[in-house]
Amino acid sequence: MLKWFSRSVLVGVLLMATLALAQQVQRVSEQPGMSVPRIAGRITAAEVGLVINTADPYSVEVGEYYAAQRGIAPEHIVRVELPVRNNLSVLEFGALFSQVRDQMPAGVQALALAWTQPFAVECNSITSALTLGLEPEACRNSCAASRVSPYFNARTHKPFTELGIRPSMLLASRSVASAKALIDRGVAADNKLGKLGAPSALAVFVNTQDRARNVRAAVFPPAGRVGQTGVAVVRREQADPEPLRRVVLYQTGVIRQNAIDTQQWLAGALADHLTSFGGQLMNESGQMSVLEWLESGATASYGTVSEPCNHLQKFPHPQVLLLHYAQGATALEAYWKSVAWPAQGVLVGEPLAAPFVLR
Repeated sequence: MLKWFSRSVLVGVLLMATLALAQQVQRVSEQPGMSVPRIAGRITAAEVGLVINTADPYSVEVGEYYAAQRGIAPEHIVRVELPVRNNLSVLEFGALFSQVRDQMPAGVQALALAWTQPFAVECNSITSALTLGLEPEACRNSCAASRVSPYFNARTHKPFTELGIRPSMLLASRSVASAKALIDRGVAADNKLGKLGAPSALAVFVNTQDRARNVRAAVFPPAGRVGQTGVAVVRREQADPEPLRRVVLYQTGVIRQNAIDTQQWLAGALADHLTSFGGQLMNESGQMSVLEWLESGATASYGTVSEPCNHLQKFPHPQVLLLHYAQGATALEAYWKSVAWPAQGVLVGEPLAAPFVLR
């Protein structure tokens, strides 16, 4: 097991999300010291399915570019017709879910969704709904606990084979050009970090004065090098003006991150900010859309599409995210495995980005 503290924390990940598991995940995800299992592999391009919306020119062009850059097999590409708007109805989603379920080959372990809109189904994110099924009860009280993901902190790199789910991520961006740049960063990231003797990559965790959104500070990892992973953890305050370089992970809790430094990112960098509506991708005022991280040069992010309140379980756990990624997991796997209650959270970015050498 990989861990920071000597205190052992048991994380049970079972196929059936029983009440006992839900209670356990809640306790574990609030602990200051987390353990994660050692992974034995990661999802590859040969195991990814691609979904393209034929009604959306962005989706068609970006999807075809992704298929070419990552070598997605033609039989792993499903073409659907969806309305190009923020939110799908339950009936519209049902048709999409059935098409993907019926047409995607059994060997596909994860999904890349080649669009920016739609990003939600009612109050659920589209990535969670396609992965775990729609959770309509979350809409009756979006601040309540939601269903536990069987993929939380899991060891497996075969989620469909072993758990019956296909974790998904949106290839979302503000334009075709920036989406292609995002894909290129993901491809360029592969196996570049974690090599012996190479400079450290930085995982940056920012403490803010926003009490409601700074709740993850309690579970930020301690500063310093993380074993032999090639990562150094940096803890800093929001007001710190010192520029950063070689950042591969950045987490904070704010409504909006002003003046994101575009020079800080390594290819494959993950970045997110804990706030209520970061997953409402088309927002250009008020709370910052997670697309701003991608536009600045990050490669993947996560945000919620409906009011989640500040439950730690509804956002990426800093230690779980970092330790899975640093072992060699893909961006899709690391983000998915770090969220215990993902119903309202949308994942965006290049799914297969994997900058760390798989050990």
